[in-house]
Amino acid sequence: MTASTTHEQSLWKLIRDIRFGMLTTQTESGDLCSTPLTTQNRKEDEGQVLWFFISARSETVRDVLVRPKVNLAYASPADDRYVSISGRARLVNDPQQKQALWSTLSQAWFPGGVDDPDLALLAVDIHQAEYWDIKSSKMVQLFKMAQAAITGKPPTHLGEHEKVRLG
Repeated sequence: MTASTTHEQSLWKLIRDIRFGMLTTQTESGDLCSTPLTTQNRKEDEGQVLWFFISARSETVRDVLVRPKVNLAYASPADDRYVSISGRARLVNDPQQKQALWSTLSQAWFPGGVDDPDLALLAVDIHQAEYWDIKSSKMVQLFKMAQAAITGKPPTHLGEHEKVRLG
């Protein structure tokens, strides 16, 4: 197993339990806009693609059609896990993939089910990711930060920080 594969597995483990990501797109005027979306991936071996259901009429869809470079941010402050993912978004017209990802929770947003005309499937092909996974306890973190404040040197070894290139 290569270091890259290990980092990819760590990335998937970090976002697996964080259901919501903030998708940042660039509007036609050049402004950045973030939208919360629910990650639909069911398993970690779905390649280097994140899947989302989104309203076909949304501004986000219009944004990615013009400027497909996006960023996704995932955070679990209680667990000290943070992930930033850069990639390219694309709309996918695949009824079988919609069916495979569908859940009863999706019904609340798209009452017409997988055949709802407003249901669009958004894929984000991951190019690179950066993550921070703080493994130290809160007490250790506070101690190291106090030590850093006294010594004037930044705290070290609070956790894992990696950049992962996927695409």
